[in-house]
Amino acid sequence: QVRLVESGGGSVQAGGSLRLSCAASESISSIDVMGWYRQAPGKQRELVALITSGGSINYVDSVKDRFTISRDNAKNTVVLQMNNLKPEDTAVYYCNAQRVHNFWGQGTQVTVSS
Repeated sequence: QVRLVESGGGSVQAGGSLRLSCAASESISSIDVMGWYRQAPGKQRELVALITSGGSINYVDSVKDRFTISRDNAKNTVVLQMNNLKPEDTAVYYCNAQRVHNFWGQGTQVTVSS
C-alpha cells in the first residue's frame, strides 16, 4: 500500500503558476510509473503527465510546454510545475503511483480564473 499526499493547489489568475507536490509513504525508486491526473467537473479523469522510474516522461498535448513533471527519489516526491495556467486547467489534480496496482492521493483543487 502506497500512500500519496498532494499539496500545492490553490487559486490563481490566468497566466499564473502553481507547483504541486506529491509525497509518497515509501521509496518511489521502486515505483514503475508516477503521474498526475486531473478531473474537471462533469468530465472524466484524464492523464496530465507521467514519469517512469527510468526517467521517461509523457504529457497530454494540452499542457506541453507549460507543465513540467519531475521526481526526487531521495525525497520520495513527485512535483508538477504548472506555468502559464489557463481557465481550462481548472480541476482536481490527483497523484498516481503504478506498481502492480494503482494508488491515488486524495486530490488537490486547482482553480484558474480568467
